Parts: sequence; C-alpha cells; structure tokens
Amino acid sequence: MTGEATALDSTWIAANPLPVHGAGTTKNSRGRVTVVGGSRLVPGALRLTGEAALRVGGGKVQMATVASAALGLGLMVPEAASVALPEDADGEIGAGAVECLERSLKTCDALVIGPGIGSADAAAQLLRAVLEQACEDTILVLDAMAIGCARDLKGALARFRDRLIFTPHHGEMALLTGRDETAIAENSAAIACETAADYGAVMVLKGSDTHIAAPDGALLHYGGGGSGLATGGSGDVLAGAIAGLLSRGAAPLVAAGWGVWLHGQSGRRVATTRGPIGFLARELPAEFPRLLPQ
Repeated sequence: MTGEATALDSTWIAANPLPVHGAGTTKNSRGRVTVVGGSRLVPGALRLTGEAALRVGGGKVQMATVASAALGLGLMVPEAASVALPEDADGEIGAGAVECLERSLKTCDALVIGPGIGSADAAAQLLRAVLEQACEDTILVLDAMAIGCARDLKGALARFRDRLIFTPHHGEMALLTGRDETAIAENSAAIACETAADYGAVMVLKGSDTHIAAPDGALLHYGGGGSGLATGGSGDVLAGAIAGLLSRGAAPLVAAGWGVWLHGQSGRRVATTRGPIGFLARELPAEFPRLLPQ
C-alpha cells in the first residue's frame, strides 16, 4: 500500500541538504560523471546532460557518443571530455563501445545511459555490455531509451540495487512495467512505489506532477515546474542534474529530489523571463547555480 507522499518543497529541501564542499575542494573531490548516449540523429543530446551535471557542481564530466558527433559535442561543452564511440550504419552507438569506456566505467561516481539514443536495440546492446563491467561503487541513472530495454535486463540490473535511478515519463514507464499508460497516469504514486521496490531503485516518474519513489517506500511529490518543461531535451537536463548531485556525494533519493526541484524551479524562473511556453531545455542549467545553496 502506498504511503502518504511528502511534498518536495522548500521545507524538504532545507531538511535534506546537499554535501558541502568547502576550502580545499578540487574537481576530483566533487566527483566524476560519465554520460553515454546520443546518435547521428540527435548529436547534441549529451550537451544538455553534461552541462546540467556541471551546473549542479559535478567536478568532472565525460560525454561518450557516436564518433560523428563527438568532436562537435566536445567543442560545445569545452569544460567536459568527449569520448568517440563506434557507430553503426544507422548512426547509433555500435558494438565495441564498452571497450572504449572501460576506464571511465571503473572510475566514475555516476553513470548516465540513454539520452539521445534512438534505437531500442542499440540501447539494449549498450546497457547489457555495461552491466557486465565492474562498476562496484558507481550509481547508475537510466534515462530515455535505456529505460525501455531495462525490463529484459532486470536480472543483470540486480547488482545495482540501491545504486539505481530511473527517470521515466509515462510512456517509458509503460515499457518498463508492461502497464497501460492510462493506468500509470491514474495510479502514478502507487506504480512508482511498486516499481521502485521491485527494482531496488529510486523511480522518478515524470509528468505534469512528478512522483519520486524509493525502494524503502519513501515517496516524494513535486507539483510541477510548468507546461514549458514539456519540451525536447528537458528530460536530458534532469538526468544530468541528478547525476551531478550523485557525483558530489548525495544519496540517490536526495539527488533525485534536488534534481527534480532544481529542474522545476528553473522552469518557473525561465518562464518569467522567456514566457511560459517556448523556452528551450538548454536554458535551464544556467539557473541551477542561482538555486543551489552557497
């Protein structure tokens, strides 16, 4: 049975502070994020994820994408490293990608898989290969197409229990659970809690309202940052914000809660200057430092 949700508001934010990085802090002590995704069709997706991770205070970011997009991506985000991965004939991440990522996977604190991948087969091949690697301390964030293939890899994902975050919208949650989208919309909190317990993961079920469920039954509810956030790339930004907070040392539920709050509050801020509809996802990360505690 689903417990009562806690409002994700300024009171929760004050009661769940982020790790403090004071004198002597280095980029290494603020953690490492690796983001894997993108495709020839969506070559700039990781720009959104990588920049968001940096804007919330992540120390080092690596963006790994198809070879045809890697150089341009690196130029768009010069603060991050860019890793070129094998590319198949369809412009998706191809076989052998994990060999190029071996060192990154072993040293990163947070790993995001999914933004910008356009093929379920490519996502499944990549995720399956990553799950076979030794990532004993890494926290895994699954977004976009990587969520859709996770159901078939549930056994392999078990080794990441309590180190796993999903960020689905209702359509992706339908693929993950086998439920109808209408049922998910009508029972968001209950289904988020059930799935979180099933996978041992923090579940960030996005919508006009967002429910964040933890494996232990904790449930947060965020009332939404406005309809302007329903735009291409918005979810890529959220995944990056959560990963950056994880790399700083925040626990999964705290990172997810803060990430959703920052994302939503930034949407509200941008809406006041750009207008409620029509602002771009890439305008959100610049607001994060203004919202973070000093």
